[in-house]
Amino acid sequence: MADLHIRIDRGKGGIAGQIASELRDSIRGGRLAPGTRLPATRDLATDLQVSRGVVVEAYEQLVAEGFLVSRVGVGTLVTPTNAGRGGARASLPPRFRDSAPSRSRTAWRDTSVRAPYYGHRPTSPDLGHFPRERWLAAVRHVLTTVPSDALDYGDPGGVPELREELAGYLRRVRAADVRPEHLIIVGGVAQGLSLILHVLAQRRTLRLAVEDPTSHRQVPLLRRAGAHLVPVPVDGQGLDVRRLSGDAVLVTPAHQFPTGVVLSPPRRAALMEWAFAGNRVILEDDYDAEFRFDREPVGCLQGLAPDRVILSGSVSKALAPGLRLGWLAAPPDLAEAVRRARGELDLGSPVIEQYALAHFLRTGGYDKHLRRMRREYRRRRDALVRALAEELPEVRVKGIEAGLHVYLELPGGWDEPRTVRVALELGMSAEPVAPMRTKRGPAAVVVGFARLPAHKAAEAVRGLKVRMSGQNVD
Repeated sequence: MADLHIRIDRGKGGIAGQIASELRDSIRGGRLAPGTRLPATRDLATDLQVSRGVVVEAYEQLVAEGFLVSRVGVGTLVTPTNAGRGGARASLPPRFRDSAPSRSRTAWRDTSVRAPYYGHRPTSPDLGHFPRERWLAAVRHVLTTVPSDALDYGDPGGVPELREELAGYLRRVRAADVRPEHLIIVGGVAQGLSLILHVLAQRRTLRLAVEDPTSHRQVPLLRRAGAHLVPVPVDGQGLDVRRLSGDAVLVTPAHQFPTGVVLSPPRRAALMEWAFAGNRVILEDDYDAEFRFDREPVGCLQGLAPDRVILSGSVSKALAPGLRLGWLAAPPDLAEAVRRARGELDLGSPVIEQYALAHFLRTGGYDKHLRRMRREYRRRRDALVRALAEELPEVRVKGIEAGLHVYLELPGGWDEPRTVRVALELGMSAEPVAPMRTKRGPAAVVVGFARLPAHKAAEAVRGLKVRMSGQNVD
């Protein structure tokens, strides 16, 4: 049985999180080898003088993240793979195979965008809650403290102060394994993906596996960056790893878009094995992972295998899309290649906004804003789901309690375009799912709740019920 050497600061609170963090660091550092059996939760709780429920919560968090596995009759083990170990990572492939795309695969079809392309998306935050005063204070601080030379051409990879703050934030909040020098500041996830795909596909045809369904807005971007797309089905456990094919994969494991499911622990482990077995790369889009309402957010995949996973994120959901501030966390060689590509493209992101975000992170403003919005968005989601259950029980709400949108499977006789049109007329943010699929599936729509006040949810749903009454709604 392993001697865990777990240190707890009872004055800080969050004991389960501290235990999970200590175990996570031990696994990454190699102090807990793959296959190591951990103490039973009751025994560890006794040793640490905490409640058993606290240890259970810590173990469950690490099982969800893929660091541990729980087996009946065996107990809880460190995942028996090298995916999460700091000293046993295979190097990244120097180049990708120049193989011809499989003709047996269904081609990613071109579909027209039915909803407006710019703004008012189901995944957009409530911009009325943007922390204007705190952001203004951050900008004022920057303009009164940074030296004049800081406003000159700088590192295309981003302002060092912001990369330092982001690295700490991602380690603390997303359980990432990232160093500041391996972060690149970009103009949002879209630009980050374009840059990394440009680097990966520079000399070879890149076959990129993508979730099916996926964001139809990303498809042209991915293709323009040089990727040949290979759709892979998504079910209730996330991406079907058994059907993966390609040189790399783009996933939204914390909260799949649009279905809202989370990548299950067995699928996480299988995805890591797929990446290591074939010298492949995982592109992780962590687009709204901070907004998990039913439990602590599951740590990012990058924390399991930082030499295999490229993590992308932004402040678009947490603050505002218009800030165009995002980041990539990549292995050293890829990080340097992306930094060079960024310099060749546009010389980097605006520095005042970068310094302002660094100040916002350092002073706790970002965390405070997230806590506030997490509570508000949970109220709005709960109100919408409750109204649907009461007024339209035929509509099935799918996905976990997270993010800024819900995935609604429609009852028989309902039509996606008409449902979306009616929802938009009632002030709801909605999009059809059909353009996001390669094959036909149950009629469904994606509805955003971030801009729908809780006290307006019941009225909007009743309006939808009345307006759709001609389509078999009682």
